[in-house]
Amino acid sequence: MLQNDGKSEMTVKTASSKSATAAKSSGKSASAALKGTVLTESDLLKMPEKDYMNATQLEFFRQKLTVLKDDILKNASETTEHLRENILVPDPADRATIEEEHALELRTRDRERKLLKKVEQALARIESGDYGWCEETGEPIGLNRLIARPTANLSLEAQERRELRQKLFGD
Repeated sequence: MLQNDGKSEMTVKTASSKSATAAKSSGKSASAALKGTVLTESDLLKMPEKDYMNATQLEFFRQKLTVLKDDILKNASETTEHLRENILVPDPADRATIEEEHALELRTRDRERKLLKKVEQALARIESGDYGWCEETGEPIGLNRLIARPTANLSLEAQERRELRQKLFGD
């Protein structure tokens, strides 16, 4: 039979508190630092409702938004390089096809530019502590909606009301 002298338990607690302290200082949540893994969407959805928008969830969405922002910026730089290429095509039909592809690519980048603005606003809401809460009602937006659309700033009900008003009044 083993005797517990309390030292091993204290060592575990000390190691846990050190990693939790390191996580707080680096901006990561204590539970994510202790696990050493990235939180998945299913882990996020399994969390109790009382933990809504805790540090772990905020870090999950911060990472998701940062990846999205990096992808948008990468796409923009690739488009810039692609458009700088001068392809001389003597056939007017081929030239028209290339110009149409460029126009489509520019429209896509314009939509991404608008999305980038929303991503930056969502990251600012994370920093201010307002992320995950409806701007109109102050109620939780919901994890499912935020996973599907991390830039959401309205709850589903508030968004539906806004869209109905726009449809009725052309606002």
